[in-house]
Amino acid sequence: MTHKMKTQPILVPVDFSPCSEEALLYAAELAGTLQFPLIVLHVVHDPGQAPGYYTMKGRKKQLRRMEDVAAEMMEEFMLGMKRKHPDQPALETAESSLVVGLPVTRILETAAKVKAGMIVMGSQGRTGLAHVLLGSKSEQVVRLSPIPVTIVKTKAKARAKDKK
Repeated sequence: MTHKMKTQPILVPVDFSPCSEEALLYAAELAGTLQFPLIVLHVVHDPGQAPGYYTMKGRKKQLRRMEDVAAEMMEEFMLGMKRKHPDQPALETAESSLVVGLPVTRILETAAKVKAGMIVMGSQGRTGLAHVLLGSKSEQVVRLSPIPVTIVKTKAKARAKDKK
């Protein structure tokens, strides 16, 4: 049996939440141990209320192009992760990528394009009827992905902090 995964990167879709922080940290540890490249992906998703724009918090509801805001948020997210986890060299060498579109579709397309060997993503851990009816993005990726997907469950304390 040949080991095709040797040079295939680990793809980590992030939305800048505590869930994606945990998933990225897990993936960085895995990438560091296995010596695999790490690609951090953010899908800029059109929110619907103001197509093509994100509202910046604390900036008097100023609208800006989604891609510009998302690029800044990605840069801040990655800098924050590197500062919090200097012991993770995979974070230092991680490649960041921004794409626009529907998250599940773009995650799967990006995984195919970069020939990822695995996708690692966070899960909010929702339960109940809403989860059954809507299905989470991570659940859809698991169902549709031709490559292994690891779902990193968020610890309760991170979820509690996120809700404040």
